[in-house]
Amino acid sequence: MAETNTGGVPIELRKVTKRFAGSDEPAVQELDLNIPAGEIVVLLGPSGCGKTTTMRMINRLDEPTSGDILIGGRSSRDIDPDRLRRHIGYVIQQAGLFPHLTVAANIAQVPKMLGWERDRIAERVDELLTLVGLEPETYRETYPRRLSGGQQQRVGVARALAADPPVLLMDEPFGALDPITRERLQDELLRLQDDLAKTIVFVTHDVDEALKIGDHIAIMQRPGHIVQYARPAEILTNPASEYVEQFLGGGSSMRLLRLTKVGDIELDQAPYASEDTDAQELLTRLEPDEHGYAVITDGMRRPLRWITPAALEELRGPIGTTGEPITGSIGHRMTLQDALETLLNADTDYLPVIGRRQAYVGALSLSTVQNAIQAIKSRERERRLRRGESP
Repeated sequence: MAETNTGGVPIELRKVTKRFAGSDEPAVQELDLNIPAGEIVVLLGPSGCGKTTTMRMINRLDEPTSGDILIGGRSSRDIDPDRLRRHIGYVIQQAGLFPHLTVAANIAQVPKMLGWERDRIAERVDELLTLVGLEPETYRETYPRRLSGGQQQRVGVARALAADPPVLLMDEPFGALDPITRERLQDELLRLQDDLAKTIVFVTHDVDEALKIGDHIAIMQRPGHIVQYARPAEILTNPASEYVEQFLGGGSSMRLLRLTKVGDIELDQAPYASEDTDAQELLTRLEPDEHGYAVITDGMRRPLRWITPAALEELRGPIGTTGEPITGSIGHRMTLQDALETLLNADTDYLPVIGRRQAYVGALSLSTVQNAIQAIKSRERERRLRRGESP
């Protein structure tokens, strides 16, 4: 693996088994799992189901008894364990910071081991503190004991990202925090992931946390095997077994509304164009389109302005700065519940939806949300009928 990476790499577990001495059953048993590059995959399950052991085998803190783990297509057995761990970020509960070192020194540990120059390390420390929402001038020389639990976890994430690793392992990182701080850090992690696109393996026993942050969720059961691996909405609407349904608990319908992500529903695909697009060419595209508006984007496809056919009719040449400024947007990881509230408070009937690196991926309106809710209700009714329940 290279010393720096701008994005994640795929991870594949092939028939991985882990047996600890003195135990009657394996902690993990012939586990197969494909983790796509740049996604957050959550290992979810009760205590003793093997989720932490599975994660620890990825960076060889626990060695597999049998099977193989490929990271970026290369077997982890072929990589020196110390070198492997320096290129995999690791975040644990309560941060695990060195109490005798400053915040800056904690973050700098792995870059120092990799032989980075002092100026490069200092620049990286300040960059990461800013990234996780801590002012460098204030926190650089602070010791961990003077930080709140949430601030310590932010430093822990910064330390894990210090050498820009392609893979990040997170073992119940927010489990010891109060609910408000926990939710803020979950949101912060999702924001960072949209910018960084790391491959993240996240361990939790909290169902709502898994549903909120996971691109895919692997629900595990003793002795260390996966009973369902799917996207959150699929797990909620189509649990693979009674065990999965019991583990999810009641209120699945409400969770669908509260935790279904905007990016998981069908969005309005309003046309978009750059400022140098010919106005009449865009008008031709808009005329048969039912939306009655288009989105003007910059060179990175970030939404800038709305434009209507009426504004284009008299315009000749490039669109330029014509159109009404876009004053709000909806993130693709936002829940339907939050998106609905945002729409109700917006100045327009629709808002652009932005994905990774703030790029335009579609539009959302109240009717889009209503259609999504109807689809969710329909899937829930079908699930109940399959189980012989009253719809």
